[in-house]
Amino acid sequence: MIEPLVLLPEMMCDARIFEPQMNCLSRQRAVMVAPVSLGERIEEIASDLLDQLPHRFALGGLGLGGVVALELIRRAPDRVSRLCLMATDAQADTPLLAAAREEHLVGAKAGRLEDVMRRIIGSDTLAPGPKRIPILNALIEMALDLGPAVFERQIRALQRRPDQQGELRRIKVPTLVLCGAHDTLTPQRKQAFMADLIPGAELMVVADAGHLPTLEAPRIVNDALKDWLGVPTRAAYV
Repeated sequence: MIEPLVLLPEMMCDARIFEPQMNCLSRQRAVMVAPVSLGERIEEIASDLLDQLPHRFALGGLGLGGVVALELIRRAPDRVSRLCLMATDAQADTPLLAAAREEHLVGAKAGRLEDVMRRIIGSDTLAPGPKRIPILNALIEMALDLGPAVFERQIRALQRRPDQQGELRRIKVPTLVLCGAHDTLTPQRKQAFMADLIPGAELMVVADAGHLPTLEAPRIVNDALKDWLGVPTRAAYV
C-alpha cells in the first residue's frame, strides 16, 4: 500500500510553495498540503491536524511546517511512516529572537506586512541567481494572500514553541533532513546537528538553494523525496 504524502508549508506560505513537488509526486501517490495557520501554539496546530489527516502518512515540513511535523510525530509516532524536515529549526526561540518577532508583529499590524516579510526572508536567505527575485515575489504574494491575522498566529506559535531537540532521538522512521547551502535562517550547521540526533537520518545539502529549496531547486528536491519515499520503513528500522 502506497502511503499518502502530507506536506506542511513554511510560515506565510500555502500549497504554492510545494507546487513542483505536487506536480511530480502526485503521479504515483496522494499528495496533500495541510495548513499550519489555524492556531497560536504548535501543540494546537498539531492537534487540529491529527483530526484531519489520514490514518498513516509520510510527512514533510518546511520551516514552520517542519516544527509542526516534529510535534505531529511526537504525538502520533504510529501514524507517521517517514519524515522529511526541510529548513527546520528544532530549537525554541531565544529571548532575543522572540523580542524581534514582536517588532515584526507591530509592522504587520501597521499595514507593512510586505516589508516585514522581506526582512524575515530576504534575498540573502536564498541562493544567488536569476530565480531569486521571482521566488521572493511569489513568497510575498502568498503572504499577502494569507494576511496579517495569519501572520500574528504563526508568529505567536513560533515564539511559544517548545524546544524539540530532546525528542529527535526518539524518531524511529526513515528521516531526510534537507537544507539549502545558502540558507542563513536555518544554516547547514543546525541541520547537520539535528540529523546527527535522529537515528539513521540522512542529511542532504542542496548546493544551489537557500531557505526555500522546494522552489529554488525543484528537480533535486523531487529526486530526493522520491528516494526517501522509496526507503522501506520496516527493513531500515528494526
